[in-house]
Amino acid sequence: MGVDIDDVSLCSHPIPPRRDQSVSHIQSHNYEPDESEIWRAHVAQQHFKNRGQWWTTGKKRSIKRWLLTMIIGAIQAVIAYLSNIVCRKLSDWKYDYVLELLRHKNGAESDTLGGNNIGDDLYAWQGDGAEVDDVSGNAASTTVFFNFGGSAFLAFLFFQTLFALIASFFVYLEPVSGGSGIPEIKCFLNGIDLPRVVRIKTLICKVVGVTFSVAAGLPVGKEGPMVHSGSVVAAAVSQGKTKLWGIDTSFTKFSDFRNDREKRDFVACGAAAGVTSAFGAPIGGVLFSLEEGASYWSTKLTWRCFFCAMITLGTLFGLKNLNNAWGQANIENMFSFGEFNSLTGEASNFAIWENINFMFIGCLGGLIGAVFNAANENLTIWRMKWVNHSKQKRVVEVLIISMLVTTVSFIMPMVWDRCTDKPTDMQDWSNQEKNLVDALVQFQCEDGQYNEVASLIFTDADTAIKQLFHFREAGIDDASTFSSAALFLFFIPYITLATIVYGIAVPSGLFVPSLLSGAAFGRLCGHLLHKLDHTSGTFADSGTYALMGAAAVLGGMARMTISLTVILLEATGDMQYVLPLMLTLMCARFTGNVFNEGLYDIHIKLKGIPFLEPEVPSITEKYEIIASQVMSTDVKCLRPIERVGVVYDLLRTCSHGTFPIVDNDTSGTLFGTASRDMLCTLLQRKAYTTARAVDDGNGHGLSSSSKRVSPLVQWDTLERVYPRYPTVDDIDLRSADRDCLLDLRPYANTAPYTINETASIQRTYRLFRTLGLRTLCVVNHTNQVVGIITRKDLLPDSLSTSLLRGRSYSENNQIGEFA
Repeated sequence: MGVDIDDVSLCSHPIPPRRDQSVSHIQSHNYEPDESEIWRAHVAQQHFKNRGQWWTTGKKRSIKRWLLTMIIGAIQAVIAYLSNIVCRKLSDWKYDYVLELLRHKNGAESDTLGGNNIGDDLYAWQGDGAEVDDVSGNAASTTVFFNFGGSAFLAFLFFQTLFALIASFFVYLEPVSGGSGIPEIKCFLNGIDLPRVVRIKTLICKVVGVTFSVAAGLPVGKEGPMVHSGSVVAAAVSQGKTKLWGIDTSFTKFSDFRNDREKRDFVACGAAAGVTSAFGAPIGGVLFSLEEGASYWSTKLTWRCFFCAMITLGTLFGLKNLNNAWGQANIENMFSFGEFNSLTGEASNFAIWENINFMFIGCLGGLIGAVFNAANENLTIWRMKWVNHSKQKRVVEVLIISMLVTTVSFIMPMVWDRCTDKPTDMQDWSNQEKNLVDALVQFQCEDGQYNEVASLIFTDADTAIKQLFHFREAGIDDASTFSSAALFLFFIPYITLATIVYGIAVPSGLFVPSLLSGAAFGRLCGHLLHKLDHTSGTFADSGTYALMGAAAVLGGMARMTISLTVILLEATGDMQYVLPLMLTLMCARFTGNVFNEGLYDIHIKLKGIPFLEPEVPSITEKYEIIASQVMSTDVKCLRPIERVGVVYDLLRTCSHGTFPIVDNDTSGTLFGTASRDMLCTLLQRKAYTTARAVDDGNGHGLSSSSKRVSPLVQWDTLERVYPRYPTVDDIDLRSADRDCLLDLRPYANTAPYTINETASIQRTYRLFRTLGLRTLCVVNHTNQVVGIITRKDLLPDSLSTSLLRGRSYSENNQIGEFA
């Protein structure tokens, strides 16, 4: 297969090209530098400067890398800390105002009717403009715009909807900021250049949006968005410039880090910092970045992620203990889920044989996660068809769902019209448990009583999780803080709403909703076991089962094992749960994988993102596939010295990211490759000369000429604009310039990765993914280009299509021979 370079710059072949149009606009990162003449000259210059020097460029780069990593960890900690404070203030203000309206209405009804029924609160509207008393009894001290006619429901609906619309507004400004951000960061670390994922504008919209979406009472969490936030901070700090604010530091200070490989490693550190800031789990953050994030890992990157997570935790710890800088730290500031202690002295809180129960809970959690994922997948497909194509429809959807969540959240405590007395005998209780008792919500009950369902809804999710984890219930002889019926009434609507909410136009995470619903499910299982046992003490306390249920549901949804085990251990601070958590998460993962994939992987595939899994697709185990069957034959080739008009037209007519350069003096053998970014930069800088400077005006034989045809552009000049290289629309080409010549020899990557057309798909896949390639040239035995492979060609669907195309082509040839 030769290359016809005299007629058109196209390596043409009989098999028709095919391309998945849904993902054709997505480009890959380039983790391998182009080894061109100008790059070699730049490297040689650096080596010459380092001769005889102790303070070399490599040492400077290493110090700057560690310094930037430290800055990333500190900034992410401050962002998470401020987001938590604002979110909690907004939530407390909202709940206090609504509950005070309820308390005021109940007092008025008790005086007039002697009752405590608020069933008509949904429709209550007092037109006299009476103001609401505050908690301490001082009249007319709390007024927000108006008192909503004294209706707690209308006030609740107003605040919830207002906060949700504010969160949706930021997604309206930057659509990429919607959702959790974990699938996008996972794809970014896999080598996919998703547009605007790590921009400063995305960071602002993400952080502010998730603050209001959590304050809106939606079943969402901040953990996923914090991972995205840390990644954006890492990308911004490492590059030293931002388009939003027009900041661009000296290129010489950040030149070592302005490339895809360095940015990828910094983003991996930022993801670890995000998990650390969300859960206070530095080791879990490192393992999360390894297990769920980075596709390319190294020992040095492990140390950097560890260092970044350490700085994040240290900064958070300092911020949380500002009022006690030199004293002993509050234990509540160390563990996100509160302090777990042994209830029976030195013995564990569970029996050895109960690990079987925990495994069963893990299987149930995996089943719940599979149902959750399947329901959300179908709902997302419906949204992509009818809603997501319009920003206005997405905002309306947020408004409708916020009203639905608000109505259900307000009705559920009203349906549970039973009041429970608060525990009074708490002499042997810890301060943590006493504080949780104080956090129980009275709702419409009398003083000294609380509503069980309202205590899980009218409070922030972190407090609700701690209540499910830490309230003591070890048998029927103990007072039940949350009854089985209340837990069931909370669990079913909450996880159903979480399924509906994930995917709307607000920043949202699923860690906390999964943990909260799973904790209710696990505690419910503990209650049922205690009811089967007529003596106290046979089974573990309900808090232990709540922890296992939280792990099971989250593991069944996300299919995480190693990192989630460590995150939960660090968040609880109790090593006695190592084995139960491992068993629970493994069972949840195995059970869930029987039915479908993890939710993040499902959303990646629904978006059509060409994500490469670590393992070769399973279709390669059934059929023998070689590189020539999967390669794209629509290859556009250039010559070492090419006319500007040919290059410009080629950039205009196709969207390829890489163009092979073939040498016409050697029968079209591969000379090197040229990237689209480099070609656009050269044309914009007019790095070409007139044809009169060359003897051969027809352009033949120019590749063998030793004379440089066009002005030389240095390597640092080409890379200075990274990552916002000029596009073909930025090129101002005059008609007189079309006949000029562009010398590509100094800029061509003369050592591209290639593979023979007869290579197996297994070897091709491993080579492509292991090295993190952007393109892979396919050559024949004479080193002539016969095709090119991108990551889209290695997806399972593309491999299946290649098999069908190959069979169809072979059958057509056979029919033609017989005819």
